Amino acid sequence: MYQEYHKLTHPKIKGIGLSLIILLGLSFSNCSNNQVAFVKVVSDSTGHKLTVNDTDYFVNGMNWDYYPIGTNYKYKFWEQPDDFIKSVLDEEMKALHDMGVNTIRQYVGVPPHWVEYIYDTYGIFTVLNHSFARYGIEVNGSWVANVDYGDPATREIILNDVILMVEQFRYVPGVLMWLLGNENNYGLIWESSETGDMPEARDSHFQQARDLYSLYNEAIRIIHIRDNRRPVAIANGDVQFIDLIVEEIENLDIFGTNSYRGASFEDLFKLVNDKLDIPLLLTEFGADAFHAQEQREDQSSQALVLLENWREIYLQAAGNGDVGNTIGGLTFQFSDGWWKSGPDDKLDIHDSTASWSNGGYSDDFTPGVNNMNEEWFGICGREASKTPNRDILRPRLAYYLLMKIHALDPLLSSQGAPEINKFFSELAETNLDSLSSIYKFYNN
Repeated sequence: MYQEYHKLTHPKIKGIGLSLIILLGLSFSNCSNNQVAFVKVVSDSTGHKLTVNDTDYFVNGMNWDYYPIGTNYKYKFWEQPDDFIKSVLDEEMKALHDMGVNTIRQYVGVPPHWVEYIYDTYGIFTVLNHSFARYGIEVNGSWVANVDYGDPATREIILNDVILMVEQFRYVPGVLMWLLGNENNYGLIWESSETGDMPEARDSHFQQARDLYSLYNEAIRIIHIRDNRRPVAIANGDVQFIDLIVEEIENLDIFGTNSYRGASFEDLFKLVNDKLDIPLLLTEFGADAFHAQEQREDQSSQALVLLENWREIYLQAAGNGDVGNTIGGLTFQFSDGWWKSGPDDKLDIHDSTASWSNGGYSDDFTPGVNNMNEEWFGICGREASKTPNRDILRPRLAYYLLMKIHALDPLLSSQGAPEINKFFSELAETNLDSLSSIYKFYNN
């Protein structure tokens, strides 16, 4: 999905060679490694799972950012005054904590002390995401929008920046894992950073993809050397180029994927297990809350897609009798982004323009007609307030549904496929009406 473009993290890296940075062992934190959780992948005959300090951990996660109405990707939340940042975090992290979210995904750029604050205050871990030049890179003083991952200078700049990220955050409590990229494979094909129909690779893209995945391999190797307490994942666009991933990445801990297939992930779990035999993390998935055909908000269809998505994620957790390779997911996304349909204009209008087509979302799909509304993926809507850059959150039905879902632990030995299916079927059949009543009460 369309995210803010991110320049690489540290301008100070210009002119510093990779080998020199490795030797310097730069550290940006005064925290002791003893304060950092030990996160590892555990694999056995029941599947793959994640543990934190040897305790089972399932990612009930959310993609989170903060772009108030009237702003776009240029808005710098983390550069605002500390009291403003704290007030936003105290509202939104509490809302996430209350719905059972234990993990959020954030891009590099967040200051380490705020990652620690979120963890210490609300018990929420951060999956720290380096964009891996997904939205461009500066090379030799010039901005390059279409990144050549085979270019030696580009590769060195990216690896240097990954190192600096690790050195800045490796002693920071609250960092759950390292995540590299965001659909960078799609970026090899799409001509713009805006989301379109799922791109199909041509022969000419395969060498570019091989360069990308070989660079991931180098970055993962370096991270493992510098931090042995956390796993490393990539955020691939679905399973595109998975055979190249098998060939080029020898040390990947977790396969992360942004997957938008509608209510079912279909063969995703089995395919990843057969090809990679490592844990699967759904780094993005979800549904918009707008009915493109009828031009109206549609909270029910969004909630039902998420219900079926999470049913499959829970069923595929280790020990539940199926593939058993899923360690959780990060729903996309916490709140609507009013800037995503044309990011430089109409920033104070909640645009209902559908920008791409996906037949997996059958409620409003018509062949040949766009039905995916980028500005409506939030499980919370936003409403402008009188306070600058402080919107009013409007939880949708999906918020309360996820609150129910995240109260269930799919890794408990007392669970299993029959119990999980019963739980979700009861939610689908009876609880949505009561949740809808809660929603109406909240908003009235």
